[in-house]
Amino acid sequence: MKVLITGITGFVGSHLAEYLLSYGYEVYGIVRWRSRMENIETIRDRIVLLDSDIKDASSVKEAIKKIQPDQIYHLAGQSFVLSSFTIPAETFLTNVIGELNIFEAVREIKCDTLIMVAGSSEEYGLVYEKELPINETNPLRPLSPYAVSKVAQDLLGFQYFRSYGMKIIRTRAFNHTGPRRGEVFVTSNFAKQIAEIEKGKKEPVLWVGNLEAERDFTDVRDIVKGYHLALLKGELGEVYNLCSGYAWKISKILEYLLSLSKVKVEIKTDPSRLRPSDVMRLLGDCTKFQRKTGWKSEIPFEKTMEDLLNYWRAKV
Repeated sequence: MKVLITGITGFVGSHLAEYLLSYGYEVYGIVRWRSRMENIETIRDRIVLLDSDIKDASSVKEAIKKIQPDQIYHLAGQSFVLSSFTIPAETFLTNVIGELNIFEAVREIKCDTLIMVAGSSEEYGLVYEKELPINETNPLRPLSPYAVSKVAQDLLGFQYFRSYGMKIIRTRAFNHTGPRRGEVFVTSNFAKQIAEIEKGKKEPVLWVGNLEAERDFTDVRDIVKGYHLALLKGELGEVYNLCSGYAWKISKILEYLLSLSKVKVEIKTDPSRLRPSDVMRLLGDCTKFQRKTGWKSEIPFEKTMEDLLNYWRAKV
């Protein structure tokens, strides 16, 4: 079984690569010349990497033609919500045109390839209290350029399934975190700051953004199992939520991380960390996916936070 992971050097991609290797799959990834390799250092000799940029249609087609993958997990993209307000055009180019290039390459080469499109709970955007928990039929009201780009990816996946009969399954994962999470994301940013303060590398001031938002978090190691099951057992053309079904307030996450440390800190708000428009509460319902695949979130969030903090303690 040949598997291609776009975004293999990233947070989720590296965990997915490790997971699929444990099943004996041949794992391929596409990387850019400036891609950081630290997340895949321990598996570098067990995977095959090809130079490609998803924004470059010809390089994408060349890579897919060479690999002839049985499965593609499309994870690559601009994934930081706050940055999308600053670089909306780059966000759309990477996320939407990048996916379009993958679809067109598979269609033109006529590969019989299963494709998983990694969407996001951010697609739901403005959600009313009466609509919680959110299932897949909820209206999409995106509140950031990133979220709009993910809606476009989602709908492109449906369109290519209907128009060309391509074997595409879409997922909408709610927030996920764990070791290797990029430092720009809230849980990882808190953990890194705490680790730096513990080591005396930073003054005892912890900078935060909006602490009132609530998010449905799942461990990344559970999410990649879900992605695998989506292609094994999911129905072509369908879309599935992946989530824990429990919403953590960001302030409570910070409190828990601080309880794992002996440092005393002053908490200050950094205006640059606040979004022009924010989703206040995201709470998911993954009943549809559970019934289809048997998947569920298993790793306790407290364990995820402990592992994340220890990751940064070893890194800083």
